[in-house]
Amino acid sequence: MRAKLHLYLDLIRWNRPAGWLLLLWPTLAALWIAAGGFPGWHLVAVFTLGTILMRSAGCCINDVADREFDRHVKRTAQRPVTSGKVGVKEALTVGAVLALAAFGLVLTTNQATVAWSFAALAITLLYPYAKRFVSMPQAVLGVAFSFGIPMAFAAVTGEVPGLAWGLLLGNLFWVLAYDTEYAMVDRDDDLRIGMKTSAITLGRFDVVAVMAFYLIFLSIWGFSSAQWSSVAIILISNIAALAQVAWHYALIHERRREGCFQAFRLNHWLGFTVFAGVVLSYPLG
Repeated sequence: MRAKLHLYLDLIRWNRPAGWLLLLWPTLAALWIAAGGFPGWHLVAVFTLGTILMRSAGCCINDVADREFDRHVKRTAQRPVTSGKVGVKEALTVGAVLALAAFGLVLTTNQATVAWSFAALAITLLYPYAKRFVSMPQAVLGVAFSFGIPMAFAAVTGEVPGLAWGLLLGNLFWVLAYDTEYAMVDRDDDLRIGMKTSAITLGRFDVVAVMAFYLIFLSIWGFSSAQWSSVAIILISNIAALAQVAWHYALIHERRREGCFQAFRLNHWLGFTVFAGVVLSYPLG
């Protein structure tokens, strides 16, 4: 049982929390913006636990969908499903249980959030297969990883205003930035096996595009947040985020695997910086 538990934890990337942090920070920031400040512990708990559960379920689905490709990539060849240590049905069962647990949390909110959760699930199921047909599958991932934003607004206000969709669009560009860095790590392997990624599609413009994606993300979120909160604090947080973007450039401009992977893993700090700026820009209490 202990060995099986270890495999399940490996399956859901439990020892790599950066993945769910990338989803969590924009979702929590959207909660704060929708509520005009602290949204209450209930919603914070629902969206924090729900994010962890759904990211874990997504890993199960992704590993099943990519098992034939992953065995040809050095970084992913030993994943539990790919290596055969966890069966396909077993992995899908784990993913289904996690998704149902997340849905149980959503049921404690309101009808609007429950309705939007089905759209979020559909996009989560679609993404692993987009890599076979879409030249920029990171855009599909961007929608999937950003869907906590409209759900957060729905949970607070019962509706999804234009502001939520604007923030989703901005966050999509952040996902494009960091997942292109991630794709740059495996570019040689992906070319060999015929996988489609933004790193391959962008070619020699990959680094320039990543920097542009970061700037668009920060511009949209900075402009949107400053309309409803303290401009000075949002400006400070954006400057801190831009300093991190500059460090990312230093890491990826030579396109070395190690540097690109390190840049990807550091992105949760950039997300936290934006989230912290949103939180601090509203009065406490």
